[in-house]
Amino acid sequence: MAAPTMDRNTETSVPKTQKVTIGKALNLGLRAAMDADPKVVVLGEDVGKLGGVFRVTDGLQKDFGEQRVIDTPLAESGIIGTAIGLALRGYRPVAEIQFDGFIFPGFDQIVSQLAKLHYRSRGQIRMPVVVRVPFGGGIGAVEHHSESPESYFAHTAGLKVVACSNPVDAYWMIQQAIRSDDPVLFFEPKQRYHEKAELDTTVTPGPLFASRVLRTGSTVTVACYGPTVKTCLAAATAAAEEGLELEVIDLRSLSPLDLGPVFESVRRTGRLVLVSEAPPEASITSEITTRVQEECFYSLEAPILRVTGFDTPYPASKLEDDFLPDLDRVLHAVERSLGW
Repeated sequence: MAAPTMDRNTETSVPKTQKVTIGKALNLGLRAAMDADPKVVVLGEDVGKLGGVFRVTDGLQKDFGEQRVIDTPLAESGIIGTAIGLALRGYRPVAEIQFDGFIFPGFDQIVSQLAKLHYRSRGQIRMPVVVRVPFGGGIGAVEHHSESPESYFAHTAGLKVVACSNPVDAYWMIQQAIRSDDPVLFFEPKQRYHEKAELDTTVTPGPLFASRVLRTGSTVTVACYGPTVKTCLAAATAAAEEGLELEVIDLRSLSPLDLGPVFESVRRTGRLVLVSEAPPEASITSEITTRVQEECFYSLEAPILRVTGFDTPYPASKLEDDFLPDLDRVLHAVERSLGW
């Protein structure tokens, strides 16, 4: 494959400060990464002419050309395999999995090849591949469109796993993931794609693999990621009306986990509530529960509690409001924790 040339038909410079959605922030982040490095290529189902089913890649093919924004067949194993081949040739591919539940046909390529090649080659081969995955529920979709498969990949040595929750992180984290020499599974909360925040493209971003305290408090620590971050911040606002101060931590990185801020918070509050849409068994939340008990056992004033999806297949859309963590379930867990 010849090195792709820049085929720019429109001006892509953006204001330094603007209010954007998560979807738009991801688009801008991809544009910035592609501007900075001609070796960055985007591939996936309908990412080109359509601009992606969520329009995250809207306009990229028009501006960068068909050699850098590639519409692929409906074949996730082929998409990941092609991304691996491109990385072997010196490119930095960004592969989109159209919906979370579609990732499993490409599972073997991810865990058996993408995750292992650096180790298998004794460090001689790098795999700078980003796999973008819209994940989670809340959009009223049919089966295979509302999964939370992040635990499968966080369990796999050789993969990095991150999840953005807001436009600012979306913009910076996608660029940082693309610059990483290790493969990154990049989970995007699809039900939050249209939520807006002020984005300043001139600020210096924090580290990619780091959690962040979004709201300080002294009563109960609440740790979350992806689509549940907004839910937890709303719960903290509601709890404040009752005189309770919830400290909300966005984990952001699921592998590696940055639990230092969680440990520090729990040592002050003595209580921890973990919130995730994924089922609880053998999950991110169960791993954090174990780690916090190991590090903060003598600081805990109550058992660590979890507010999650359930250990069942994702339900029909008319039942998903009962499946997903919501404000009431988070507040109930806070109340239970304070009851000890």
